[in-house]
Order: sequence, then structure tokens, then C-alpha cells
Amino acid sequence: MGTLHFLAALALLLVWSAISALASPADACTLNATGGDDAPNFVQAYFACDTVIIPESTVLNIGTRMNMTGGVNKHIDLQGTIKFTSDINYWSGNGYYFAFQDQITFWKLGGENIRLDGGGVLDGTGQPWYDAFASNSSLLRPILLTISQGRNVVVKDITMLNGPEWINFVTDSSNVTYDNIHINASSTSSHLAKNTDGWDIYRSDGVVIQNSVINNGDDCVSFKPNSTNILVSNLNCNGSHGISVGSLGQYAGEYDIVENVTSINIRMANAENGARIKAFAGPNVGSGIVKNITFQNFSEMNVDYPVVIDQCYMTAADVCAAYPSNTYIQDVWFTNISGTSSGNEKSLVASLDCSPDNRCSNINVNDLNLSAPAKYQPATYGCQNVNLTGNAASLFGTCATT
Repeated sequence: MGTLHFLAALALLLVWSAISALASPADACTLNATGGDDAPNFVQAYFACDTVIIPESTVLNIGTRMNMTGGVNKHIDLQGTIKFTSDINYWSGNGYYFAFQDQITFWKLGGENIRLDGGGVLDGTGQPWYDAFASNSSLLRPILLTISQGRNVVVKDITMLNGPEWINFVTDSSNVTYDNIHINASSTSSHLAKNTDGWDIYRSDGVVIQNSVINNGDDCVSFKPNSTNILVSNLNCNGSHGISVGSLGQYAGEYDIVENVTSINIRMANAENGARIKAFAGPNVGSGIVKNITFQNFSEMNVDYPVVIDQCYMTAADVCAAYPSNTYIQDVWFTNISGTSSGNEKSLVASLDCSPDNRCSNINVNDLNLSAPAKYQPATYGCQNVNLTGNAASLFGTCATT
């Protein structure tokens, strides 16, 4: 055997030495760490085996991007740890790119009938990214896990640690369920773990997120453009920017839809927002519709803005008056929302601010029991350009219109 053929055979042997018990495509196989970059072995095992087992004592070191889309009837039994390297130069130039909001990702997982579970850990090694982003705000930072072009996907019983930016991104997918996910993105330096959204849903239908604990530095869950038929339930969110519809209408010439979304039984603590809808206004923005949105049974503690509609998001008031939002908001319910604000806006505990020219309709407020800190009592409720219905409408008084 020639030297080149020998080296090729040796390389192949090393690959398969990390994948044990492989007999046929229908078998399960166990993936062990190699001491180098485990990404190629992981991808090969995923497509060769119906089930890939990562044992409890195993730490896979992932140093190159992974595309696991297109699989059918696949199961990743993650009992150990998948840990991404902190090679900022590599990842910022080689992560899989998504044009929407200029994102990249470590790992694309998709296909039909896909399951990721096992009680293990995804570790994004985020601290070097948090520190680097503090001095370079244009740095592209990878999403920890992206479900892309998936149908009937379940992610369950997984801990997700220190993603460099968004933790979960669901795009171009349907029937995706997350259950019992523990997210922690926190910095050990003075540089905050910014933009670490728990979930961002985009161009996807039929997503369930439930029974999870999230400690992060941005939206707990965000419903981006063209998110439909979503259920979020039984979440404990700490340090976040809230459960957010949007932001929408960001891109000129695009029509955004968020429809049939229910967020129920949410605990929100030490957060910037609680239940929120946000849409851009101004010249050269997009358009869209937000319809049939329910925020129900929220318990909030130390939240800057417990209840929010901001239809002039990142738009000056005079500009919004001249160029109202083209993202219409209708059929919204804020129901049984209680707790305390932080006092960041003194006595204000709810702010429902719509663009002029009847851009909001059928906004229902019921059973709101929100308090400001003692030094700012009594609590106040603000609104403009919206007619409210429901048993809490009187708390807002008469909303100014322009």
C-alpha cells in the first residue's frame, strides 16, 4: 500500500474508531471524543445512524461548523456535553449565515422527525465572545442551535450554556417542540452577555416552547416575522427583555406576519419588559399584521415595563407621527397580569403606545394587578392612539390620539 493510501486508510480508521457499535444505518452508535475536532465524526455518525448516543462522561469538542439538515427519523441522545470552541476568528468568518438580522450559527439541525434529548449540555463557551463584543459591536457571533428546515422536531431535557448570541433560532420549520430546557447565559466579567435571546422564531409554524427556565440577557422568547400558531407556556424567565412579538416592519418591501400566538403561565423577574409587542415606524420600513395574540397569567417581579405595545419602536415621536407604522396590530389580549415594576419609569407599569391613524384595534386588557415601588405609588397606566376594552380599560383613562 502506498503512503498516501495508507494515510487515507488511517484517517478513515480514526474517524470510525470514535463511532462504536455501527453495524447498519438502522443501528444506534456511540460517539466518543477524539481529542481533536469532533465535528466531522459527529456529522458522519448522524447521517449513518438512526440514533447517536453521546455518553454522560463524553465532552465533544466542536471546532468546525455542522450541517445536519435533511435527516429523517434521527435521534441524538445527548447525555454528555457538546462544547463549541472559542475560536472567534474561525467562527465569525465560517458560521452558517442568515441574512435576517445578519446572523450566523454554529449548528444547523433539520429534516423530518428529529429528536434531541438525553439530559446533556450544549456549551457555547460564550465568555470570550462577550468580552470581544464589548470592543467590537460589529462582530458576528454564532447562534448556539438553529433548527432549519425542520418538520416534527423535538428538543427536550437539554441544558444550554453561554451561547455567544441567540441561544435558539427556529427558521423555515414546522411542528417544533422544546420541553424542559434550561438556559443560562451569564458573564463572569464586566461585559454583559448581550443579545442572548432564549428563542427567536422566524418563518415557522406550529412551535411549542414549554416547561423551561431561562436566565439570559435579551428576549426570553421573540416572535420574529412570519411566526404563526405558537404556544409558549410555563416559563421562568430571569434578566430578560420579555416575551416579545417582534420587532416587526424592519425591512422595506417586506410584509411581516405574526398570528395566533399564546403565551401563558409566565414568571418574569428582573427584566426590561414583560409582555411586549414592538414594530418599527418611520420612512423606508416594512409592513405587516400582528393578529390574535394572547398574554395570559403573567407573574412579574422587578420589571421595567410589565405590559408594552410600542408601535413606534426605535422611532422618534415626530417621525412616527409623520410616518406611522405600517405593521397593524389587532385582536390582542393582556389577561391576568400581576406583579411589580422596577420603578425605572417611576410609577408607570403599562404602556400601550400605538402609531396614529388607527393602526391598533381590538386591544383587550383584563385583570391587571400591577404595582410600582412604594416610593412611586400609586401605579399609573399610559396609552395613546388606541381604544381599549376589558375590565382594566378604565385604569388607562382616555388615550390621547394624534
